[in-house]
Amino acid sequence: MLKHDSKTPFAELNTSEDEPIIEIQNVTKTFGDVYAVDDVSLKIYQGEFFSLLGASGCGKTTLLRLLAGFETPTAGRILLDGQDVTHLPPYERPLNIMLQSYALFPHMSVADNIAFGLKQENMPKAQRIERVNEMMQLVQIEKLANRKPHQLSGGQKQRVALARSLAKHPKILLLDEPLGALDKKLREETQFELVNIQERLGITFIVVTHDQEEAMTMSSRIALLRDGRVSQVDTPRRLYEYPSTRYSASFIGSINLFEGTVVSQQDDQVLIDSEEAGGQLLVRHSQPLVAGMDVTVAVRPEKVRVTAGSEQEPNHVQGIIKEIAYLGDVSIYHVDLPTGKRIQFTQSNIQALAEQPLTWEERVCLSWQANSCSILVE
Repeated sequence: MLKHDSKTPFAELNTSEDEPIIEIQNVTKTFGDVYAVDDVSLKIYQGEFFSLLGASGCGKTTLLRLLAGFETPTAGRILLDGQDVTHLPPYERPLNIMLQSYALFPHMSVADNIAFGLKQENMPKAQRIERVNEMMQLVQIEKLANRKPHQLSGGQKQRVALARSLAKHPKILLLDEPLGALDKKLREETQFELVNIQERLGITFIVVTHDQEEAMTMSSRIALLRDGRVSQVDTPRRLYEYPSTRYSASFIGSINLFEGTVVSQQDDQVLIDSEEAGGQLLVRHSQPLVAGMDVTVAVRPEKVRVTAGSEQEPNHVQGIIKEIAYLGDVSIYHVDLPTGKRIQFTQSNIQALAEQPLTWEERVCLSWQANSCSILVE
């Protein structure tokens, strides 16, 4: 799923040798007394598939509109390819935007919709036809050239809008919830198509989405926003495996959180007392921590295993299964610990449901490895 992580070293792009194609410098945008974007700084590099992720009202769409030039920052600067475009209008910026509504012209054919921006730029007709054919081939809609938008499905409209956005060969393409109007199956298929198109063209894509799975599937890096501020910027893999804040840990996927106090640290092994866990937790953590410090230990449900070990050992807890959610490929188990804490763990459904060994009200011992959990200090 995390395609970019395996082939493109975007996690290493923040070196002095790399010049960002987009640099957002301490940008703030207020509407009256409301801070929609609050002192945001980001660097985005050529060829990235970069996602702005967050809940409704977190500022991601406002930030996209600031990049597009539809809004002007209250404070801060925006640089595109080294040029200060903070106060430039949208038509003078080397980018294009694909809106969630697709905004196709209902009286125009598919081909004419794609050609509209090229015609406005007075591109010669022969070159324009060639470019339109190139774009239709790219998104696989050659047979739809003469149809009108009302004759298209949601997925076909999405392809037309994408082709029109790419036709002018922008350096940067902004996409505002591009898959929001599609059903789940089509949305999942289109995610990979978008990634493949972006990689073929080498254009920098910046996507606004509230869908965690969508961002994780498509992105080379993700900026997670909360209340107008950046909570964390990282690759999908690192954002999931090594969240830096409680909000990051909770927003991306499911998580078990245990409050605790640092007892000791030897090399990268941290021992933590946790009343919620009913014992001690052992975590691998490279940064030095002070004894007595309050921390939160985060454990993903899929890292938790059913074991025959003793609850006296670190990272071992016992509890009773209270809820089971069957999702087809996996089952999610909710377990109540003696401390009153409820945690989750998952198991792949390799066996048929009737043969599953775990059931309601069953007592289980659970454990996880020290390198399968992380420490949050915020």
